[in-house]
Amino acid sequence: MWRHIASNALTFLVVLVFLFGGALIWAQNEYVSEGPLDQPICVQVDRGSNFRRVSEQLAEDGAVSSAALLRIGADYAGKTSELKAGSFLVPEGASMSEIVDIVTRGGASTCGTEVVYRVSIARATVQVRELDPATGRFVEIAEFNPAEDAVPAAYTEVKAEPDTRYRVALAEGVTSWQIVQELGQIDILEGEVADIPAEGSLAPDSYEITPGETRADLIARMQSAQDRILAEAWANRQDDLPYESPEEALIMASIIEKETGTPDERFLVSSVFVNRLRQGMRLQTDPTVIYGITRGEGVLGRGIRQSELRAETPWNTYVIPGLPPTPIANPGRAAIEAALNPDTTPYIFFVAKTLDPSDGHNFAVTLEEHNQNVAAYRALEAQRDN
Repeated sequence: MWRHIASNALTFLVVLVFLFGGALIWAQNEYVSEGPLDQPICVQVDRGSNFRRVSEQLAEDGAVSSAALLRIGADYAGKTSELKAGSFLVPEGASMSEIVDIVTRGGASTCGTEVVYRVSIARATVQVRELDPATGRFVEIAEFNPAEDAVPAAYTEVKAEPDTRYRVALAEGVTSWQIVQELGQIDILEGEVADIPAEGSLAPDSYEITPGETRADLIARMQSAQDRILAEAWANRQDDLPYESPEEALIMASIIEKETGTPDERFLVSSVFVNRLRQGMRLQTDPTVIYGITRGEGVLGRGIRQSELRAETPWNTYVIPGLPPTPIANPGRAAIEAALNPDTTPYIFFVAKTLDPSDGHNFAVTLEEHNQNVAAYRALEAQRDN
């Protein structure tokens, strides 16, 4: 009898072991398999929250099939204590394992609300926008000019939210003076900038910032970024260029940046200026004349006068030979690369095709051909003015 009981008990134990093993294998597969989400969602993790609250919210949102299994998996992976506050984008079909990694890896929030401080050549704006998880695109909530407009309630509200992200976006071709002026308008930054940074030394890009960060530290990040870009482009430059230093290449890049807003033309424009330098011709470029007038402090806002074209300033390339002494703006990576790797062309001249700068330029080899292109452009100007 006892032998029979022992045999049954052993059989029962074996069955239990197999059931447990099967359940464990199922749980492991469930944890790493594709999840039930049919479209991306934004998951907000509040400061002081815990995995229980987050897992229950994910289950309620249909992101996971079992809140308990998510917690068990996170605990087994040793990530329960690594939960990070923020707003995180959970993609369609994300597994429990992937979701745990998303909410514990840290770093900037990947969805939710962000504020973008845009510094462009003509004006500065503050944009409040929110990511739509379904489309992966940002939806604008509010936009204003901090120097001219009243601060909208939407901006004040998102500043009070702990997971709001902030970025400063610099357009290519802005001047160092403009950047310092606009950074002074950003109310989440602190401190002053003692001196205007050297023209051309700040890399146009998008910079993540945090409330309380100093303006000086942000400027230093922009300078380090430009140093890296210039060093890399200089190391990969063409042979036999008419520059004696990376600084001269940066000057040329700033002129290219201001001469064309058409990305495909940068290397062509670069070829024109390189050809002129090689032939000992003056660069004769209007943006340098304008910089000699404004010193980069704002936009000229009118046409260049004939007297200004003849005026001898250090930057007037109608008067001085070669390159001006400094850059005339902060060029982006593409303009720097164009300055150091120009197209090989015979072009010496160029003029705008139409009154719309985005339409690009007509390039010419001979003065006769260039004069024809100029005449066509002047005709368009006359048409507009009549």
